[in-house]
Amino acid sequence: MEQGTAEQEPRARAWVPAQAGPAALRRHSVRGQVLAALRHALVGGELTPGEVYSAPALAERYGVSATPVREAMQQLAGEGAVEVVPNRGFRVAERSSRDLAELAEVRAMLEVPAIVRLARALPPERWEALRPLAAAGVSAAARGDRVGYAEADHAFHDALISLTGNRRLTEVTGDLLRRAQWPAAGSSRLRTAELLADASEHTALLDALIAQEYAVVERIAREHVSATRHPH
Repeated sequence: MEQGTAEQEPRARAWVPAQAGPAALRRHSVRGQVLAALRHALVGGELTPGEVYSAPALAERYGVSATPVREAMQQLAGEGAVEVVPNRGFRVAERSSRDLAELAEVRAMLEVPAIVRLARALPPERWEALRPLAAAGVSAAARGDRVGYAEADHAFHDALISLTGNRRLTEVTGDLLRRAQWPAAGSSRLRTAELLADASEHTALLDALIAQEYAVVERIAREHVSATRHPH
């Protein structure tokens, strides 16, 4: 039965009990690796929206047993990336332009005010620490590496919002960004120029933060997460 019987773990609970033995540790590691691989496949378009995939078939692809695949897929189901199809497997969720617009609206409500507050609270030199993350995004975008850029994009935003010191905000905005990175049904592959345009906004945002140009900071942050400008 492809329904998946593994108990879903909360997303933020990435730990193993202290008394777990080697077998439990290995299983946790395999599940994490499979989860990362499946997220890459979703972002890269290898898993098609609307298609149903069985755990055994995916397990064969990744060279693992079906159990960690089911566990990883259950977590992705909790995040809204896939839907459980009883006796068949997991269907990759289909999202519309309205779904993307709603995600962008919520991100703007949370991220933009947080970034503006940080701009006024932190000294300019604090922003230079984010330069390597912005540069990693530009490098991945220049290669046309959608998956690599998605990882760099997530790392940049996670580091930026974590400066608020609010772990819940960082967790929520990170989840929203991950959801925004999954391609919509029927979407075309992005051109390298489109990835570069998005990546360059990270650099432009840092420049404005360092220059303490608060109006520019707000404008760039708002445009960056908008449904029409963001490429995910």
